Amino acid sequence: MTIPLNAAEFAALMAPLEPFEARPDLAVAVSGGADSLCLALLAAEWARARGGRAVALTVDHQLRPDSAAEAAQVGQWLVARGMDHHVLVWEGAKPGTDIQAAARMARYALLEQWCAVRGVLHLLVAHHRDDQAETLLLRLGRGSGVDGLAAMAPVAERFSLRLLRPLLTVPRTRLAATLNAAGQDWIEDPSNRNPAFARARLRARLPELATEGLAPERLAATARRMARAAEALDGAVAEVAARKVEFFDAGYALAAPHIFAGIPEEIGLRLLARLVRAVGGAEHPPREERTEVLFTRFRHGLDAAATLAGCRVAPWRGLLLFCREAGRMAPPLALVPGQEFLWDGRFRLAVAAHIPPGLRVGALGNGAPSDVRRLLAPLPAAVRPTLPAFYDVQGLCAVPHLGYNRGVPVGSVPRWIVAAPSAAVTSGGRRLV
Repeated sequence: MTIPLNAAEFAALMAPLEPFEARPDLAVAVSGGADSLCLALLAAEWARARGGRAVALTVDHQLRPDSAAEAAQVGQWLVARGMDHHVLVWEGAKPGTDIQAAARMARYALLEQWCAVRGVLHLLVAHHRDDQAETLLLRLGRGSGVDGLAAMAPVAERFSLRLLRPLLTVPRTRLAATLNAAGQDWIEDPSNRNPAFARARLRARLPELATEGLAPERLAATARRMARAAEALDGAVAEVAARKVEFFDAGYALAAPHIFAGIPEEIGLRLLARLVRAVGGAEHPPREERTEVLFTRFRHGLDAAATLAGCRVAPWRGLLLFCREAGRMAPPLALVPGQEFLWDGRFRLAVAAHIPPGLRVGALGNGAPSDVRRLLAPLPAAVRPTLPAFYDVQGLCAVPHLGYNRGVPVGSVPRWIVAAPSAAVTSGGRRLV
C-alpha cells in the first residue's frame, strides 16, 4: 500500500526552500493532473498554517477542445476547498512544430507575468521524482554534460520570482495516493501518453529500464550527485572569473587574453558558456558541442572575432572582449507605465508610472547623433550599438549608460527609467558569471 504524503512531510520538503515571508504568499501552477493538484492542496494547507495563502494558477493552452472545461473543473475543485484559482489563457496562433516547447515557454511567461503584477515571489511547480528521472534520461540522450545531468533544481531564480520544486524526491504514486486519501479526483492529460512526444515514449519504458537497474529513485539520486558536482565546479569557475574577468554595467566583459590557459578543460568550458550566456542574454547555455569548438579556438589563440549564442568575442587592446551580437538584439518595444521586465535578456528595466508619450526601448544602433557619439568614444566600437536606448515621438531621448538625456546636461539620467545589468551577470553584489 502506498502511503499518502502528510503535512509534516511536506513541511520538511519546504524547509530547504526558505526564505519565505512571515506570512507566505505562494502561487501554485496547477494543470489538473494528480501531481499539481496534490501540490496545490498541500501548499494551501502549509501556507494557511503559517498565516499566509497559496493561489492556484491554471494555464489554458487552448490546444485541445476540452481545455477550457478542464480548467473550469480544476477551479471548482479548488474553490470548494477554500483555495483561490485563476485561469490564464495562451491566446493567439500556435506553432506547427515543437509545440510542447512553445507551450512550456508560453506557460511560464503567463505564470511569471501574473505573479509579477501581484508581487508574488514564489511559484511552486509539481515536478517529482519520476519527472526528474525522465529528465536525466532525456538529457543523457542528448549528450549533456554535468549541468544537464543535474536535471532540475529545487530552486531556480527567475527574473521576478523563485521557481520552487518541493516534490523532486517524491514518487508519483505517493501524490496520487494523497489525493485518493483526500477523496479528490483529477484530470488525466492524454498528451502524457502520446507516443509522438519523446518524454511520453520514455515514460512508457521506465518499468523495463527499472529491471536493468535504472529505477527512478536511482536516476534521481544520480541527478542529485551531478548537482553537487556542478555546484563545486561553479565555485571554481567563479574564482577564475573573479581573477580574470571584469564586467561592465553597459553589458559587456573584458577578460585576460589567456583566460583559458592553465585551467582544467571542464572549468574553462563552463566559464566560456557562462560568459556567453550572461553577455549574449540567452535563457539557456549554448550547446556544448558549439562551446567546445569555440573553446578549442581559444586554446590555439583567438585571432579574429567569433560568435556564439548571441555573444560576440574578439581581441581588443590586448584583451578579449565579450559583448552582445548587435544583429541579434531584441526588437524595439513599447513601454508600459509601471512595467518591470528583462529586456534583451540582459537588462532589468523598471518604468515609472508616468512616462513620455510613445516611449519605447530599443538598441542604440549606429545612427546616434553627434552629441551621443562623443559620449560613446570610451566604449569598444562593437559595444556601442548594443546599448539600450529610449525613444519617444521625437526620436532618441535617453541613453542611461551614457548619462544622456536629450535637452538636459550630461549625467542627468531620466527618472522614469532604470536600466541595470540582469542577475545573469551579477549575483549577490559580486561580479560573477
